[in-house]
Amino acid sequence: MEARVKVGIWVSMALRLSDMAGRAAVVLRKGDPDSGGVLCVLRAQEGLVVLSQIRDAEGRPAWLRATGSTPVDQAAADAYVERQVKRDPDLWVLEFDAPDLQPPFEGRLL
Repeated sequence: MEARVKVGIWVSMALRLSDMAGRAAVVLRKGDPDSGGVLCVLRAQEGLVVLSQIRDAEGRPAWLRATGSTPVDQAAADAYVERQVKRDPDLWVLEFDAPDLQPPFEGRLL
């Protein structure tokens, strides 16, 4: 069985890594500190990408570009986040300054 880190601790780590990389980061919405899910909004000049936590076929954690492979505008990103929060009230939402549209933390993107 795989040991899992509490989400509140993971969020602190992600924010710290972003800070160390010199990128702004903010918690837009706090979720359950023990077992909530996470959405990460990556902000760049050309638009936004929302990453959603998933598990791959082998059960390993990964990230999905939930708003598609190309950046979207603020309204589309907000609409996606709002729909997901309605489905999962324990969801965390983080936003990162990401000029390269890559997260500041290590993670597999699918």
